[in-house]
Amino acid sequence: MNDIITTVIGNAVTDVSLRTTSTGASVASFRIASNSRRFDKATKTWIEQDPSYLSITAWSQLAENVALSVHKGQALVVTGKLKVKQWQDAEKSGTNVEIDATAIGHDLNRGTSEFTKVKRVSEFYEQDPWLNETADTEINAA
Repeated sequence: MNDIITTVIGNAVTDVSLRTTSTGASVASFRIASNSRRFDKATKTWIEQDPSYLSITAWSQLAENVALSVHKGQALVVTGKLKVKQWQDAEKSGTNVEIDATAIGHDLNRGTSEFTKVKRVSEFYEQDPWLNETADTEINAA
């Protein structure tokens, strides 16, 4: 089966919810609204289309970074795998459109952002020989 990779531009309409699975993986989720505008030449006005609401899910490091960086109301660009799921409960049924995100960023057409690189544990080991077992072995062997 081929995945449908898509990009959505819109606004976060909920705050990010971050949780940890039973296996220890981080997962973040939030909702985004995307709507198109078109210029009507006859009336010389912009016409807003009805918004589409999508659920966004991010995993692992992306989830943790999203939880620290994304807030309700912010303009975003989201890329990932599109999933359409049918649901039903006792009273009603519907369709949920979800993106399993591979990349999320602020839409710089509508604002500015500042990037801060996250250091991983392995980077600390590379920088400090006293924390690096290989370096300790080499020092003791000398």
